[in-house]
Amino acid sequence: MEKPPAPSSSTGPAIPGQADLASMPLVDLGRLGFDAGAHLLVKHGLAAVAVGESIRVSGQAPGWQAQLAAWCQAQGHALQTPTGWLRQPALLVRRGSAQAGRWRHAAVAGHSDASQPGAVAAQADPAWGLAARGAAVEAGAPAFAFRLQDKAEFWSDQAGDLYAQAVAAQWNADTDIDWDQAPEPPAVIEDAIVQVMTYMVENENAALIVPARFLGELHPHYRELQAALAIQVADEARHIDVFTRRIRRHGREPALSTAGGQASLHSLLAEKDFSVAGFLLSVLGEGSFVNLLQFLQTYAPDPLTRQICRLAARDEARHVALGMSHLLHRLKQEPDFRHRLAQAVEARHDALAGTSGLNEEVFDALILVGAGAMSADALALGSQRVQQLMQDMADGRYTKLVRLGFERGHAQELASLHTRNFM
Repeated sequence: MEKPPAPSSSTGPAIPGQADLASMPLVDLGRLGFDAGAHLLVKHGLAAVAVGESIRVSGQAPGWQAQLAAWCQAQGHALQTPTGWLRQPALLVRRGSAQAGRWRHAAVAGHSDASQPGAVAAQADPAWGLAARGAAVEAGAPAFAFRLQDKAEFWSDQAGDLYAQAVAAQWNADTDIDWDQAPEPPAVIEDAIVQVMTYMVENENAALIVPARFLGELHPHYRELQAALAIQVADEARHIDVFTRRIRRHGREPALSTAGGQASLHSLLAEKDFSVAGFLLSVLGEGSFVNLLQFLQTYAPDPLTRQICRLAARDEARHVALGMSHLLHRLKQEPDFRHRLAQAVEARHDALAGTSGLNEEVFDALILVGAGAMSADALALGSQRVQQLMQDMADGRYTKLVRLGFERGHAQELASLHTRNFM
């Protein structure tokens, strides 16, 4: 039998007497060596006792005592040798208080449950990298340069709930839409639907790209917002798909995309601030798009189009809710940020003043959809309905601006300055 290491000369709790040994937990390694997993049994045994308490370890593998001694030294535990150890079937291991091995100097990255105090850090440490929130991150991990790592700049306390709602409300374009409920309208009305859908596809492209860009810049410590943005991107991808399929339903191709419309959307993609981009896109733009989808749900000539717009409007309403939730969170902490939001609306309006805004073809197409027929009386009614749509959009923007704390007169002014392209 190989002689075990000599007792440690370091000071510590007295070695228990014979009477105390029997009451201590025993870990029997059998013939398992430390090169084959015996350390797992010892680790498990130590985890069941408090720091400073001991367990008994016995074994039969050749050299197990030396292996145990080396492992204890590396892990920060004390190997104790009772008096008369040659006659003892086990050695004592006292649990140490120091973190050992890869746990030494590890940093705990918050808490997995966002509702716990301090769970979500005000600023994520770049060294936490891609680790799960709440994990102990081993020292020496590479730093990740995520641009969005200051919580105040993007956080929403409702992000987790909105993600859960989105998951529960997901719909499948193949199984939840009846593509056969699409009797072909008169050609002029079908052309109008195609033009509106063409316009909506390019706007949804912007609504996909903007959150996708920020998603890649967001520290994964803020996983609830990460998930909410990811499912928002998936929503927009699905909208683009169904709008395109509706365009092609009766053999047509997409219609006109104008320079003015593209210029309006380009200004959204150029915005680098998460809060400002969300304000312009989600709160003002997608808020107006909810009204547009509701208009189409009401007046579209066929059940297929109405069904598509009903489902898409439900998604867009969640996107608006996420944007509002974040802005309310930021403005509560930083009230003066309202000035930055107002400046963004004014600057965008001025930059687009020379463009045509909503193209004539889209405006005319909406009148035709609202009319449902090519006659003087029907077109007069369609025009009234589109004017009401425009008013509903402005009222919706005004209501959101007031909720964000803007003075009523200022909110009215900003609502009227929103881009004529709706988004």
